[in-house]
Amino acid sequence: MDPAKIVELEQRLGHTFASRLLLLEALTHSSYVAEHVASPVRDNQRLEFLGDAVLQIVVTEQLFRRYPDLEEGALTRLRSLLAIESTLVRMAQVVNLGPCLHLGRGERLAGDPRPSILADAFEALLGALYLDAGFPCVREFLEGMMEAVMPDPLHQLDDENPKGRLQELTQDRFGSMPDYEVLNITGPDHKPEFEVAVRIRGEVVARAQAGNRQQAEKEAARLALEELRKEAEAAAASVPPG
Repeated sequence: MDPAKIVELEQRLGHTFASRLLLLEALTHSSYVAEHVASPVRDNQRLEFLGDAVLQIVVTEQLFRRYPDLEEGALTRLRSLLAIESTLVRMAQVVNLGPCLHLGRGERLAGDPRPSILADAFEALLGALYLDAGFPCVREFLEGMMEAVMPDPLHQLDDENPKGRLQELTQDRFGSMPDYEVLNITGPDHKPEFEVAVRIRGEVVARAQAGNRQQAEKEAARLALEELRKEAEAAAASVPPG
């Protein structure tokens, strides 16, 4: 790993690690370890396990304090929005985590890290931050990340069921239903990555990737809704005032 990349990552995190070995472990995917058996650094799966627990408590605490009038069910749905793979990937992208990861040759040749790898590495990074600097450091970092990627999580509840909303919209506007197609399945059998397209009247409107088919279809529907909204706004703007 280029030391300059480590320093730049620490600057983006706002924390200099006392244990660089801990940070390297967080950045090391199992595919790298499988190809470098003599490496003293192990993969990030244990740190991912810890980071997931840290993420849950920080998100739960923030939502509990921010929305004192929300019932348990709504808080639970909000927490799931802030902890799903697509949100973790966006947080990983904010700190440009992808170029810092240790990946095996096959994963490197595949191009950009798969969303599931990015999400897992971000959770591992949270675990490393917790062990190196304690809970207050992780809380401050995560709260900044959540503000960056989802400043108003309550608003996101409106898009909690994008597949249902897309179906309603296409039936109303086009008199037809959206179709979902699995384009590709990559990754190992125990952790596949699904690429899904959503078609409206036979035309691909959006594509998305996720660790399971249901989540990929949900993300594709969300992206399709955004495209349809943009089209509607553009059409409205092109109509001259009466």
